[in-house]
Amino acid sequence: MEEATISEPSTITKNPLGYQPIGKLLRSFALPAIISCLVNSIYNIVDQIFIGQGIGYLGNAATTISFPIMTVLAAFATLIGTGGSAYAALKLGEKKEETAQKTLNNVLVLSIILSAVIMTVGLLSLDPLLRMLGATDATLPYAHDYAFVILLGTPFSIISIALSNMARTDGSPRLSMYSILIGAVLNTILDPIYIFVFHWGVTGAAIATITSQLISTIVLLVYFARRGKSMQFHKKYMRLSGRVCKMTFTLGISSFVTQVVACVMQVVMNNTLVYYGNQSPVGGDAALSAMGIVMKVAMILASACIGIGIGAQPILGFNRGAKQPKRIKQTYIMAAWISTAVVSVSWLLCQLFPEQILSLFGSENANFTAFAVKAMHIALLGIFCSGFQIVSTSYFQATGQPLKATVLSMLRQLLLLIPTMLIMPLFFGLDGVLFAFPIADIGSAVIVAFFMIYEMKKLNRWIKTEDEGRLIMAGI
Repeated sequence: MEEATISEPSTITKNPLGYQPIGKLLRSFALPAIISCLVNSIYNIVDQIFIGQGIGYLGNAATTISFPIMTVLAAFATLIGTGGSAYAALKLGEKKEETAQKTLNNVLVLSIILSAVIMTVGLLSLDPLLRMLGATDATLPYAHDYAFVILLGTPFSIISIALSNMARTDGSPRLSMYSILIGAVLNTILDPIYIFVFHWGVTGAAIATITSQLISTIVLLVYFARRGKSMQFHKKYMRLSGRVCKMTFTLGISSFVTQVVACVMQVVMNNTLVYYGNQSPVGGDAALSAMGIVMKVAMILASACIGIGIGAQPILGFNRGAKQPKRIKQTYIMAAWISTAVVSVSWLLCQLFPEQILSLFGSENANFTAFAVKAMHIALLGIFCSGFQIVSTSYFQATGQPLKATVLSMLRQLLLLIPTMLIMPLFFGLDGVLFAFPIADIGSAVIVAFFMIYEMKKLNRWIKTEDEGRLIMAGI
């Protein structure tokens, strides 16, 4: 009877996040999130594969130039989506279902408002923006056609990402996965039709992308309008709440910063590659195209880890609200180990088979192919240690520590990668851009490790205090 009394706090909640085995929970939440993140990355990869085969490396360079725009859209979507998801999970853990309902509805309204603003600003300043992102006279027409259509689809991009995060917190990770998977399958079908049959070029690739995002958005809107478990759309909750908006932005800021810093990094990288590429036999446009493909491959590697981190967030957030430190620690450790293993295996494949991977994107230019192989070998050299870093940022975000999450989000790209990328080429030319990536990856891993060692010590003290309190209550 004493043992039953001691274990009772872990089963008092009816929500499975509070009592089911962590391994089972992480599997059920992380696998759909991983697939969703991979599929989201595949949107861009599929475009680049078909563009590379149908148009050539200039078309791929155009999508690389346009990619910061898509990153900005993802930044605002994750600001709202991950912030709202984290806050809703905390409130559900505290049994404050009405606040969670308000959060969902505020997330939708904020998504619509931000979409309208971003789309308008982007379309009005498109060509100067593309020039700033690294477009040359040769690539500007392609980049304009692609980015114009992507900006028209801004509402679908932002709403689909934001609501997919909310669906996971609502206890429907598979629905979140299916909504994105349906879009990805459609994108894969439409891309070759629009590019090779209709001959719409990069415009066709962009139309295929936003059509797919539209379908994902519709699936999620229908779910929350009719079938949401803990959260649904209600008109009375759609009035923006200052408290909900503040907490959504506060908890989502680290994800937002991560994406914005990634955008800044992409702009710096694009311009640096063009500048130093034009001073080498590779050529600026070929270097830009090759590195863009390598970064998309890296994004796929990272997306698996991001999916694990996203899948762990509802478990971490709920148990933080329910004050169950053992489950918090167990979730983090398991997620960190799995993400490290996944990214290490993927990294090894990239090191062993770069030519085979890169051949998917076309190889009509010898300089492009040679530089792309070198870029994959060098730039991805340190990516094997990125898994636990991504999960650590998700941990701080989910447990209500936005400042630490934000600092870690900025660490790799803003504080290490961008300065190194600007300094190294001064001594090593175009190769210096490549070596900046492993330096930043390994350096940031060391710093994140110190953060997490301190955090684990705090969790251990909390666990010890909780255990002692339960023993006293049980009369042991």
